[in-house]
Amino acid sequence: MNTTRIFAALAVALAATAGGFYAGHVFTGGDTAAATQAGASSGNAVDQLWKATPPGAAGTSQPLAAFKGKPVVVNFWASWCGPCVKEMPELSAIHREYASKGITFIGLGVDSEKNVNDFLQKVKVDYPVYITGFGGADLARSFGNNAGGLPFTVVIDAKGQIRSTKLGEVDAKELKHTLDSL
Repeated sequence: MNTTRIFAALAVALAATAGGFYAGHVFTGGDTAAATQAGASSGNAVDQLWKATPPGAAGTSQPLAAFKGKPVVVNFWASWCGPCVKEMPELSAIHREYASKGITFIGLGVDSEKNVNDFLQKVKVDYPVYITGFGGADLARSFGNNAGGLPFTVVIDAKGQIRSTKLGEVDAKELKHTLDSL
């Protein structure tokens, strides 16, 4: 394991255990500097997402580009992250509610294959889950998650534009408001 990966792993663990899942902030395409920065870098981050082909928890791989052209909610999480575990049932419920509207959810486990699969044996998640390992932290950073904390959720519209990002546990009302505007 190289030094960068070790540092990334420590940063993710430290942020998660030390409250790195703080209330977070949402970029919604408004007039804040953060939204402008997220919008400016969204092409690179979204392109990186579409280029990824992480293994699925079910043991198969699918290019994430299969979700291109659809509104998608991307949730970066880990089995050892308390707020991640807490929000999973709510994300599944919102996924079921919005699936008929063509909005897809995907989970990117910043964790090991064993941990992700063990978790999914205990908690029913009805949207696709992929295993990114610590490389998921790098991808989350490209979306503006400079703190490296989890959970981290990104909403991307059908045109590939980042509509919101949220560091920390999702607020269902806030997320639904964003999804209703897609």
